[in-house]
Amino acid sequence: MNVLVVGRGGREHSLVMKLAESSQITNLYAAPGNGGILDQAVCIDIDEMDIEGLVKFAKEEAVDLTIVGPENPLNAGIANRFHQEGLPVFAPTKEAALLEGSKSYAKEFMKKYDVPTADYAVFTDAQEAKAYIEEKGAPIVVKADGLAAGKGVIVALTKEDALQAVDDMLVSKEFASAGATVVIEEFLEGKEFSLMAFVHENQVFPMVTARDHKRAFDNDQGPNTGGMGAFAPVPDVTREHLDFSMEQILQKTADGMMTENRAFTGILYAGLIMTAKGPKVIEFNTRFGDPETQVVLPLLKNDLIQVFTDVLSGRNPKLIWEDASCVGVVLASQGYPGSYEKGATIPEFTESASTFIVHAGTKQEDDALVSDGGRVLLVGSKTPTLDACAKDVYELLEKVNTNGDFFYRKDIGKQ
Repeated sequence: MNVLVVGRGGREHSLVMKLAESSQITNLYAAPGNGGILDQAVCIDIDEMDIEGLVKFAKEEAVDLTIVGPENPLNAGIANRFHQEGLPVFAPTKEAALLEGSKSYAKEFMKKYDVPTADYAVFTDAQEAKAYIEEKGAPIVVKADGLAAGKGVIVALTKEDALQAVDDMLVSKEFASAGATVVIEEFLEGKEFSLMAFVHENQVFPMVTARDHKRAFDNDQGPNTGGMGAFAPVPDVTREHLDFSMEQILQKTADGMMTENRAFTGILYAGLIMTAKGPKVIEFNTRFGDPETQVVLPLLKNDLIQVFTDVLSGRNPKLIWEDASCVGVVLASQGYPGSYEKGATIPEFTESASTFIVHAGTKQEDDALVSDGGRVLLVGSKTPTLDACAKDVYELLEKVNTNGDFFYRKDIGKQ
């Protein structure tokens, strides 16, 4: 098979690493890819938002399956264009991707189909939003309605922070059109976890659970980022919680999307929180999570291309998972998620049998590997226990001189 992965981040490198294990793949391409993906796939200089360019490439190279990583091309309708051209693609249509593309749509959908989630209200007027906050008090959550690269969510512990978030989104337009509408939600207490599933119409095949760490600094301090690390599976999620999440959240959502004539094909990601009343949805994504993918896929025993093929054909892929744990810690550019420099030399790592490196914001420049983003690498380990994984990862990171160019959290996967 000829296979194309669309995207340039850590999630896409993780997909490429898993796909590269398959004997069914003759040519593996990534567009545009990154400095680490170069080692396992042919990187094509086509931007992930150049949908026409990607369609043209898939036709010319007789690509048998395209797998789309990032959310922006999904919401721009990449799957719709591929379908129009008769090109196989594993990705939701623009209509189905609205579950991630609009938080207000997702909340209305959950209310309609009785999917457990936080109470909420939607606003486009700053004064009305502020009046609602004054009435409800804090803590409270303010979200930009549209796509904001994982940074459009403010968990406001004080009323002042919530009012400021409304000003930032609706008045100062810090998130541009993504923040032209805001969703204000009740604050839910509990531990978060992620549950991703391969979905085709009303068939849902869940993966193992993961927990990512959004805050920039140790002990969940600092600003929200796209994710500073993750581990899988999550020990405090029971079989009962999993069954509930599968039946009352993932399956209800897939069935509801069918009813809405927005049949879902692709990866459905439920960002969940374990409340006193059981799991509730914080948000949906309509693609592989980042950095969760980097710790979930290494635990999958199946040939990933066979999984995609089976799911698209309506067959049960019979997912098999290793009885092991996986931890990944992100090495980020100093200053992230604010402003940061690019072009810093990537440190060299001496990997052990249990460790691995996933590239996110890297590129080749004059035979050197340099930073090209906020989240630069993920250092991962797969061993029988969570503690051993974390020990492996941090021993590897401690041997590396980051020259003050990079930072990482020191508490990922430590119980």
